[in-house]
Amino acid sequence: MTRNAYIVAAVRSPIGIGKADKGALAPVAPVDLAAHVLNAALDRAGVEAGHVEDVILGCVTPIRDQGANIARLSLLQAGFPYQVPGVQLNRMCGSGQQAVHFANQAILAGDMDLVLAGGIEMMSHQPLGADYPESWPENFPYALVHQGTSAEMMAERWNLTREELDDYAFESHRRAAQAMSAGRSAAQIAPVHVMKDGMGTLVEHDQGVRLQPDREKMAALKPVFKEDGVITAGNSSQVSDGAAALLLASDQALERFQLTPMARIVARKVVGSDPVLMLDGPIPATRAVLERAGLTLDGIDVVEINEAFASVVLAWAKEFGADLERVNPDGGAIAHGHPLGATGAVLMTKLVHELSNRQARWGLQTMCIGHGMATATILERIAG
Repeated sequence: MTRNAYIVAAVRSPIGIGKADKGALAPVAPVDLAAHVLNAALDRAGVEAGHVEDVILGCVTPIRDQGANIARLSLLQAGFPYQVPGVQLNRMCGSGQQAVHFANQAILAGDMDLVLAGGIEMMSHQPLGADYPESWPENFPYALVHQGTSAEMMAERWNLTREELDDYAFESHRRAAQAMSAGRSAAQIAPVHVMKDGMGTLVEHDQGVRLQPDREKMAALKPVFKEDGVITAGNSSQVSDGAAALLLASDQALERFQLTPMARIVARKVVGSDPVLMLDGPIPATRAVLERAGLTLDGIDVVEINEAFASVVLAWAKEFGADLERVNPDGGAIAHGHPLGATGAVLMTKLVHELSNRQARWGLQTMCIGHGMATATILERIAG
């Protein structure tokens, strides 16, 4: 009997600036933010926590208050029965997407019928690189560099100018601001109640989006990683806090719990790429997942590709001759931020909801990953 895995709920937190002094979500404990989206996903599906067979969460810096298997701690914090297990994984920036892949695979294998997958990262609590070794082994076979340096290498290899990168970044903010103003983001977000200095605030929107982006100010920013380079803070993703969760179900679970599927996961792929150039992985990952699904990029209605840097998206688009009108239609990480371990699940949530908004059929998600990897997924919307 053929088995399928369906997304029956997809929800994310608003994304906050990942700085302790400025972040709207910074006062919240990571375990509480993750628990919040887990419960929100179940509420939207109308499923009791005790029916969930596993919780899989991505987290890129699983130390201190994000450590000790935050998936297990978060589900317990959320009030799930202790019989529900949980596991944390780290495929760096692709962690949230990989969590969905693992949940999908468990369902296809027949091991499980109902799985929660997602991610959590609060960079205001645990900054990028906090879990890195003090130095790489002297005999390590690759001369690893900062991702920003790799972003410069991407721009150089694909002949991308500073103006092109800044134009793209400006458009990311413009699209995100328009989606926020039109209320399109609201359906995918579970607002978070935050207490700070005895005062309560309801955080409902992504904090990093510039509602009126300033193109001239972007042009005035200095390159960060290379003196005569093109990569700036303005055309790079933001350091962020956020979480997201998706509930996946088998055909049998759909029938048993009377669930309404939003989308079917059609194909998954993870690839390795040059660990120094590092950020070109979405190109081979896209080719591979399209081939597995028997589709072409022209047939894809909506694409979510992580805006780690503008050069990643534009190099990918140049390689495929992609129509950017269908790519990150409500903006991306340059605008709303990139909470590392959560972003894969955030983008998946955005993709599911955008397919529904457009009444479109096919969606593609892909992400570059540190040390040269990439994940890719094809979704098919299930018409309601």
